[in-house]
Amino acid sequence: MKLFYKPGACSLASHIVLHEIGKAFEIEAVDTSEGKTAGGADFLAINPKGYVPALQMDDGGVLTEGPAILQFLSDTAPQAGLAPEAGNLSRAKVLEHLTYVASELHKSFGPLFRSASTDEQKDAARDLVGKKFDHIESLLSDGRDFLVDGAFSIADAHLFTISNWANFTGIDLANWPNLAAYVNRIAARPGTQAAMRAEGLIQ
Repeated sequence: MKLFYKPGACSLASHIVLHEIGKAFEIEAVDTSEGKTAGGADFLAINPKGYVPALQMDDGGVLTEGPAILQFLSDTAPQAGLAPEAGNLSRAKVLEHLTYVASELHKSFGPLFRSASTDEQKDAARDLVGKKFDHIESLLSDGRDFLVDGAFSIADAHLFTISNWANFTGIDLANWPNLAAYVNRIAARPGTQAAMRAEGLIQ
């Protein structure tokens, strides 16, 4: 498999999970503004949507959308225990968190990454992200280490990746101490360290 990624983008979650499941894979960076991969390929020919992540299979087929890729990867390696089996409430809880992060938290960061956003729009976005973080802080206030059943899951890889954007957008995670501790905890995992190192995010 080959993961097409952009350093630190939402594709980092898929990259982390690839390390967690221990299967062989390749990575290739994408310049989404130019629509080119690091190897010079036309990324739009690989993923017409034009954004990462995209996971290319050995047979050339391509899967897109982070939550779908995360579920696919976890299901191909059930021994890694990154998602409960389908048909029980714990699996639904993992999907609940994936959906919240993708549709609410991720979306709220949008204006902070657009050069055309005004200062007012960016301030409004930070306020909105803060409200989403308030919800996550409340979830983590019961002392849990991970989102579901006390075990690291694909939902944790996703939440870590998006929450970590606070460090690049002028949002101080210290305002949400449980979330800050959670981000540090996930950042310390070997799979997270390996993915971030490969993307040039840490030494």
